[in-house]
Amino acid sequence: MKRFIYIITDRNRNNLHVGLCSDLLKTLQFYGQMPTLFFDSAQQLNRLVYFEEINTEEQAMERFKFVSTFTRPQKEKMIRSVNPNWVDLTIGLNFENTTRTRPMIRPSISAARKLVTF
Repeated sequence: MKRFIYIITDRNRNNLHVGLCSDLLKTLQFYGQMPTLFFDSAQQLNRLVYFEEINTEEQAMERFKFVSTFTRPQKEKMIRSVNPNWVDLTIGLNFENTTRTRPMIRPSISAARKLVTF
């Protein structure tokens, strides 16, 4: 089963929280529903700035333990290596999730053209 290691921060980048989960979208929804879980409302963790997808649970746990020991400059360097502008990555994840669903099949345009007569 795939696991995700992620770093989430607040809007001012004051706090960097490292986490481990199996479903990244559900975890991010949880952070949205519990805005004052770790900090007060001014420091709400709502921006996903880094994540890794790891295939096995053992490797994910080892990587999580390793990344959790990083100092703030080490975490910032890791984030900037893949996300130099600290863009919120949840937008891309939500977009990818919606594109995976199969759209409704609509009738072909050529069939509609045949019905039009002048």
